[in-house]
Amino acid sequence: MTNEPVVIAPSGEQIEITAGDQLAVVVEIGGGLRSYSAGGRDLVDGYGADEMSSSGRGQVLIPWPNRLQDGSYEFDGRCHQLPLNEPTRRNAIHGLVRWVAWTVSTREQHLVVMEHVLHPQPGYPFSLRLSIEYSLSDSGLRVRTTATNIGMQRCPYGSGAHPYLTLGTPTVDRLILRVPAGSVLRCDERGLPTGAEAVEDTEYDFRKPRRIGSTTLDHAFTNLERDGDGIARVELRDPDHGTQVWLWVDESYPYLMLFSGDPLPDVRRRSLAIEPMTCPPNAFRTGDALIRLEPGSSFTSDGEARGHEPLPSRSRR
Repeated sequence: MTNEPVVIAPSGEQIEITAGDQLAVVVEIGGGLRSYSAGGRDLVDGYGADEMSSSGRGQVLIPWPNRLQDGSYEFDGRCHQLPLNEPTRRNAIHGLVRWVAWTVSTREQHLVVMEHVLHPQPGYPFSLRLSIEYSLSDSGLRVRTTATNIGMQRCPYGSGAHPYLTLGTPTVDRLILRVPAGSVLRCDERGLPTGAEAVEDTEYDFRKPRRIGSTTLDHAFTNLERDGDGIARVELRDPDHGTQVWLWVDESYPYLMLFSGDPLPDVRRRSLAIEPMTCPPNAFRTGDALIRLEPGSSFTSDGEARGHEPLPSRSRR
C-alpha cells in the first residue's frame, strides 16, 4: 500500500463562509482574506488556493501597516530594530503576522474567527493576542479586528488590511471612484510621508465621484468625512454595467491607503487596493495616531467591510 503525500496549500487551511449568494475564503497563513464574491462576481482581486499571496493581496497588517523607515524606532525610551523586508527602500513593511499560522477559534456557516498570539521577538519585544472576525450578512462582509496586550509592558500598535477591490474590468481606469477624504499624504522616494496637504485642486480629490483615468494612486488619505454613525465609505462603480463595490470603515480607521498597483505586474491597474489603517505609514517613528496599549487593554477596529450592490434597489450598509 502506497501512502500518498499530504499536500498543503501555500496559504494553509482554506475556511469558507457563505451567506445567500456571498462566498468568502479566509486562510490559515496570515489569517487574511483570499477571496470574496457576491452573486458569482468577484469583488476582491484575490489569489488561487495553490498560490501564495502576492503584492499583499488580502493580508493582515499588524502590528503596523505600511512602511517603517529603516525598520527602527524608539518606544518608551528603548530603541528597537526590525528586519528590513523592503530592502530596496530600507524599510520594514506591513508588520509581523502576514506569513505566520493563525488558528480557527470559532467557525459557523457565515462566520469565522481567526486568532494568533504574537510573541516577543527581536525588534518587537511585546505580546499581543490577536482576533479577527469575518462575518457575512445582507450588509456584505464585515471584519472586526481586536488586539489585546497580554504582556507586562505597554506596547505600540497599529493595524491595517490589504484588499484589492475589483469589478471585473480589465483596468480600473474607467471606473468611478469616490473617496471622502479631505487630505492626502505626500511621500518621498522611499514611500515615507513628508507631509499632508488638502486634496482640493489636486488629482487626488475624489470627494465627488469621478473616473480614476490615468491617475496613479499610492497614497494615504485622511480627514475622512463620516456619517452620523461615524462611518466613512469609499465607493467604486462601473458606469457601463451599473455594478459597484464599496468599503466602509469606522472611526478606528482614520487613514485609507489607495494603491493602483502600477509597479506590480500581477495587479497593475486591474484592481484597486483600498487599505484601512489605524495609523499612517512610519507611525512607530513619528507617533502619529499610534495606539499605545497598556497591559491587559484591547483595541478593536470594528466595521471594516466590503459590499456589493448589483441592483439600485438593493441597499447595504
